[in-house]
Amino acid sequence: MTAAAPNYELIQQDGLETSLLEVSMGPHHPSTHGVFRMDVKLDGETVVDLKPVFGYLHRNHEKLAESMSYLASMPFTDRLDYFNSMTNNWAYALAAEQLIEIEIPERAEYLRVIMSELTRLVNHVSLVGFFVNDLGALGTPLLYAFREREKILDLFEQASGARMMCNYFRFGGLRCDVPEGWLERTREVVDRFPKFLDEYEKLLCENEIILSRTQGVGNLSKELAISAGITGPMLRASGVNYDIRKVDRYGIYDRFKFRVPFSEGDVGDCYDRFMVRMLEMRESIEILKQALDGIEDGPIMGNAGKVFKPAKAESYGRVEAPKGELGFYLVADGTTQPYRFRVRPPSFINLTVLRDMCIGQQVADAVIILGSIDIVLGEVDR
Repeated sequence: MTAAAPNYELIQQDGLETSLLEVSMGPHHPSTHGVFRMDVKLDGETVVDLKPVFGYLHRNHEKLAESMSYLASMPFTDRLDYFNSMTNNWAYALAAEQLIEIEIPERAEYLRVIMSELTRLVNHVSLVGFFVNDLGALGTPLLYAFREREKILDLFEQASGARMMCNYFRFGGLRCDVPEGWLERTREVVDRFPKFLDEYEKLLCENEIILSRTQGVGNLSKELAISAGITGPMLRASGVNYDIRKVDRYGIYDRFKFRVPFSEGDVGDCYDRFMVRMLEMRESIEILKQALDGIEDGPIMGNAGKVFKPAKAESYGRVEAPKGELGFYLVADGTTQPYRFRVRPPSFINLTVLRDMCIGQQVADAVIILGSIDIVLGEVDR
């Protein structure tokens, strides 16, 4: 823990004079999931106030995008949530495709779903590994998670040439088709994943330490989650059955049968958020199996022109990214560059309830609660 100069504030409690201690956790604490700082105010070991501090990675993403062509911003979206470049690409492509008349080929639609659900597996398995690491289980669970993650990153590399910064989607389709044998290798990875999940759940889901450290910790009520604009697994863990894949049915998600895991209670804790992600991986596997069964040969690019120059209009495209609703708002002014480019980042918005979830908890639980939110600072700061 990196501590700033302690600041003591005298208070009166039960007739006794005591003090509060202010401590800065970060920005280089190993468990803060990036260059992030939490200024916590403690009464003993109890958190009585918390202020998240970020901005260390700010790189002016949105303003830069307004001075370059629409297509030139596609690789920059990879750097937002750098764990999930495929879903970043898709959200931006959806926003841009609303500005023009364009037809997306069937094969491209199926590949978009496949890449998105593989990305969800990458995100959730990594988050579970990091989360258990925050709890103090150093090594084994995280290494198991990264072992499975590597198999999917290999598939991304074979398809796009890059493991993480894929830059794979294009307005109207995809940059290139997958190589020969890629779908068969993907099916092998997908078919083996449930066995890994069985072992992972046996290792983690009923572990006494995990149960005692996560149940009743970091509660987030349904009412607060809705009013704060929380989305994704965090919202569903608080009892709200809301998934953009079901609501908007973007792409071809209306063709697939899958369930939306959510908590049956009105309050979600760290364990609920952990379990929702575990269950979502099961549903992603079901979607992948259906998509792999249904995909056929064909083109992967639609009738998009070489120069992307939409007429004056505005659009908002959103997807159910692994961390929640990722949206892009674009304003076109008739040129080859967007007049306005705005990102709706789930990491940043989900982080706004960190203080509410931490107050009254022990300082040792603050990092666990942060880990259960699942943030990436590249998306928070932009």
